Amino acid sequence: MNHKEEVYLYILESYRKGKVTQQGVAEALGISLSTVNNSLKPLRKMQAIEIKPRELLVKDSEKILTYWATIRKLEKETIYSTHVRLPIKEIEGSMPANVVFTAFSGYKFLFNDVPADYSEVYAYADEKTLVEIKKRFPEKKGPKNLSVLQNNHVVKEMSKTGVAPPSLLFVDLWNVKGWYARDFLNALGEKL
Repeated sequence: MNHKEEVYLYILESYRKGKVTQQGVAEALGISLSTVNNSLKPLRKMQAIEIKPRELLVKDSEKILTYWATIRKLEKETIYSTHVRLPIKEIEGSMPANVVFTAFSGYKFLFNDVPADYSEVYAYADEKTLVEIKKRFPEKKGPKNLSVLQNNHVVKEMSKTGVAPPSLLFVDLWNVKGWYARDFLNALGEKL
């Protein structure tokens, strides 16, 4: 996830909890104020946010989500994928404890519900966890149904329950192929 996406994730998950400032975003993410400012330019242009002297106001979170979803490149974040000949529940149950589930599994664990059957597992993991995943699920030929995405400190910090936050679920589901992704997106849209 690049810095621009980290900024969008942080803003979308933080603005309901209190006042957000550009300086606060920069400090929380450990990036420069100019990086934050440059990331916000397209959002200002589409009037999804308003920047005041001491506050960043979210005017249209749906525009931010949609814009982010269209620039997200999930395949660039994928660090490992393989075919696993197990039911989805067993794959999910066999994952290391410190992964962060996203997409279909993330939705299931966050809302304790599924709007459609699904046949793929997506999860964020760091390099150490990836080694464990590869031991449990060695690379095999066949349709890829387990994809591991590169975790970073921002995703880890904002996903304390082992599930990606709702805004990240949305953009990941937007970028996942498969007919059932639309069912999950629609259901998530209603909950957001």
